[in-house]
Amino acid sequence: MSMIVSMAAFALASSISPGPVNVVALGSGARYGFTASMRHVTGATIGFCLLLLLTGLGLHELLARWPQLASAITWSGAAFLLFMAYRLARDSGELEAGDAAKRPSLAYGAAMQWLNPKAWLAAVAGMGTYAANGESAAVWLFTGVYFVICYASIACWAWAGASLQKYLRDARRVRVFNLAMAVLLAGSVFLLLKG
Repeated sequence: MSMIVSMAAFALASSISPGPVNVVALGSGARYGFTASMRHVTGATIGFCLLLLLTGLGLHELLARWPQLASAITWSGAAFLLFMAYRLARDSGELEAGDAAKRPSLAYGAAMQWLNPKAWLAAVAGMGTYAANGESAAVWLFTGVYFVICYASIACWAWAGASLQKYLRDARRVRVFNLAMAVLLAGSVFLLLKG
């Protein structure tokens, strides 16, 4: 039981802390509402748990053998997240009729995790701590615990964003909010690269 509590604490600390995926969930909740943002939440959770599971089943050994691959993933992910911050900063704040297509989707949330340096660090560190010997029961248990915690954590960020909607009724306020989210997203990338 104490192992599950420890796994849950690690998952909570990694999932609830600010990072690119959570910033996008916050922004999505503020712009599109909680229900619409749950596609992003679900995709990000599934994407991370797949990364975590594959890491536990041996992906970490591949990365250890080829550190250039890990470096390429980190820099590609950072470039992608900075591009997202740029697009967010340039957003007009206007909600158009066809805006539904711009909402973060399930696939977008999943892809974000695979391009997120924070997700890679959490997956490798977590599996290194709780399933270093590659025992499949421990890998699956940790992935299951992480799924529940990750889903709830990202959903909290989307809910927090949705609760800001009443303050973001006009395009000017949305634009200011988007700029703030862009700065947070870019800042989270720089902190991840620094650490």
